[in-house]
Amino acid sequence: MIRILLAEDQGMVRQGLKMMIETDEEMRVTGEASNGKEAVSLCESHHFDIVVLDIRMPVMDGLEAARIIHSRWPSRKILMLTTFNDDQYALEALKSGARGYMLKDAEPQELIRAIRSCLSGGITLQDHVAAKVMPKLIKHTKNEEIDPSITPRELDIIRRIGEGRSNKEISDELGLSVGTVKNHISLILDKLALRDRTQLAIYAIRHNIV
Repeated sequence: MIRILLAEDQGMVRQGLKMMIETDEEMRVTGEASNGKEAVSLCESHHFDIVVLDIRMPVMDGLEAARIIHSRWPSRKILMLTTFNDDQYALEALKSGARGYMLKDAEPQELIRAIRSCLSGGITLQDHVAAKVMPKLIKHTKNEEIDPSITPRELDIIRRIGEGRSNKEISDELGLSVGTVKNHISLILDKLALRDRTQLAIYAIRHNIV
């Protein structure tokens, strides 16, 4: 079972999102919060596989909650769900440790796919959000050079992470085991002094690898 913490300040919206998510038999919303502070508190006392956060909430917003959760429990995936199709919010969400940014008007299957993508290590941005965010990420970075210590195989992996592929998808495409892909990613992160694959995806975009 995939255990999900859902943080949304409007009760009716939260219940609607819960119903959407739980149309997938493997997913259960096992924790609910009405603000970021409650979400952080629940993370202290319960285990969740993924945290779905609204951005604008009282007491503590989703961005601050994401930063705290990602810092304290880096293995827990974070998906931002919001009404705001705003490139700056999306950029801040990625910087805060989120692996996805979805709008609340997404279809149920889009939301479920986004959750699964985050859990498998992918990065999910809705197309019209990505169209705004990507130019911001690559602006003024066309002349940045790729670290010379990166091998061709590692470059293949970085490219696929930048394209949003999961570890399983990368392993299938390159003919490697999932464990080998994970080892490569750990080595790449160490070489580039990056925190996680979200930062690695941004690195790929900024260095024109994708």
